[in-house]
Amino acid sequence: MMLPLAPRQPSHFNRTEMTWRDKIWQINWSLIALITAVCGVGFLTLYSAAQGSLEPWALKQMLRFLLGMGILFLVAMVDIRFWMRHAYTLYLVAMVLLVAVQIRGTVGMGAQRWIDLGFIQLQPSEIMKIALILSLARYFHGASLQEIGRPLFLLPPLIMVLAPTGLVLKQPDLGTALMLVMSSGAIFFIAGVRLWKFGMLIASALAVLPVAWSFLHDYQRKRLIVFLDPDSDPLGAGYHITQSKIALGSGGIFGKGYMMGTQSRLNFLPEKQTDFIFTMFAEEWGMVGGLFLLALYVLLVANGYAIALRCRSQFGRLVALGVTTTFFLYFFINTAMVMGLVPVVGVPLPLISYGGTAMLSLLFGFGLVMSAYIHRDVQIGRRGSHED
Repeated sequence: MMLPLAPRQPSHFNRTEMTWRDKIWQINWSLIALITAVCGVGFLTLYSAAQGSLEPWALKQMLRFLLGMGILFLVAMVDIRFWMRHAYTLYLVAMVLLVAVQIRGTVGMGAQRWIDLGFIQLQPSEIMKIALILSLARYFHGASLQEIGRPLFLLPPLIMVLAPTGLVLKQPDLGTALMLVMSSGAIFFIAGVRLWKFGMLIASALAVLPVAWSFLHDYQRKRLIVFLDPDSDPLGAGYHITQSKIALGSGGIFGKGYMMGTQSRLNFLPEKQTDFIFTMFAEEWGMVGGLFLLALYVLLVANGYAIALRCRSQFGRLVALGVTTTFFLYFFINTAMVMGLVPVVGVPLPLISYGGTAMLSLLFGFGLVMSAYIHRDVQIGRRGSHED
């Protein structure tokens, strides 16, 4: 169902025309503090992963954080109507980059997901996560429930979702493809699409599962089999999750201490700086540390949803909800993955796992959330113009 608009503020509180100084005063510093705290945990964990060295991960991640925060503030200062007017352009740019990956992408760890720009390995699928949210928010902005109820009206946004999802699956990157579908589904639901239509799509997806199985790569099939039977291949496809569970369990309540995790320091734990960094953190800080980090994530998500509910425009509300939901999916899937609750799909821990494109795209997304907050009282017309 469509969320109600926030109540109108008094005329003296209207922020349709704001100076840069006004915008700076309206920055949500609690959101900034939470982002910084989560990234700080990441720096400390990457420093530990390198056995007490800033190289090769922590220092680069810090520099990316500084660049990303600059991007966040710059994006936040830009009028939310600018992002609405250029939403489709950003989507097309992301699509071109996804196609470019198929043509001249860099292959790593058996997948073709990156474009080598020299100073950074650009992963277009991470950019598409934010670009897709913007384009869907633009499409559904101002749409009535009668329009959303028509099946033909939903065809263009479905194509916008399925086109990049297909390209991402071809890389292959099942985790990112699932995130694109789930975050888009959240926007469809919030925009007012009825539940029975989701039921039809889910039923259709279940019906084609036998066919989809034949299109999966061998390693993806092994991951699903290992998820159902973890002991079927403990030294092969099941090695990652087996070592992850050992590290999580050995951490106990309070952990082994900072830089004292044996599974990570003895290199039993694979990908400790990326996908399995939560396991390493939990081994060192225990269940208490893991719950503390999850609490930071929950507060960030709650802050993002609170911002969305205060937006008067449907576009700002959908963008804030979409970015926040994507962030939630990141940490939910990653933590569930390393605990063995879902199959291993290669989703990083947001703002903590080592990786440039993921961090920069998320901070860009939070810049959009901040822009929605700063311009929360701006009413936007159907085409992105000001509406009194």
